[in-house]
Amino acid sequence: MRPIERGPAPRDENGTERIFANYKSARGALISCLGEYCSYCEMRLASSLAVEHVHPKDSNPELELIWTNFLLACANCNSTKGARAINLDDYYWPDRDNTFRAFVYQKGGLIEIDPDLTPAEQNRAKRTLKLTGLDKRPGYDAAVKDRRWLNRRDVWNTAEESLRDLQSNDTPEMRRQILRTAESRGYWSVWMTVFCNDRDMLRRFVASAKFCGTCTTCFNPQG
Repeated sequence: MRPIERGPAPRDENGTERIFANYKSARGALISCLGEYCSYCEMRLASSLAVEHVHPKDSNPELELIWTNFLLACANCNSTKGARAINLDDYYWPDRDNTFRAFVYQKGGLIEIDPDLTPAEQNRAKRTLKLTGLDKRPGYDAAVKDRRWLNRRDVWNTAEESLRDLQSNDTPEMRRQILRTAESRGYWSVWMTVFCNDRDMLRRFVASAKFCGTCTTCFNPQG
């Protein structure tokens, strides 16, 4: 899960903090800050990204229009998370924690909990996967309404092919093309994992303008 910085609430041309008439009107500002990616599964969606409330708006109406309560979510992550009451400290959040260190992305598009976490951290990571449904395994959804795992698997395969292409033709042009492919497909954590031994590509993924909002302070100079 990509760690992100939402940044301060947007301001108008006079420098006044924007007041959103409704939460959906914050979508453009959020995309400008975070890119066209689900804040949880990292799928890229050029349309249909929803403004997601960390604390559900139905049970917390006072937070419905609050910038710091907004993230972006695909339909599957948004519906799986639902309207359940949230205690922030029970979960890992991409805008609060270095979520990339909590999970291990594996071949086949699977997500596991990092075994190096402490038992308490592992429990927190497990709750996070359950909250968003990112722990769902192949065959879980017979109707294939939830394509997050399938898409993640496909991107993993593309990333591996891109790595092999780079190893046989390591040029600046190839590196730029790989970054463009990653930006267009999404699933930032998959690319970071497949290219884990290439520090130059890691730095490119972290600094990418399309993957905007990546929390650079979560990473050392080597990525």
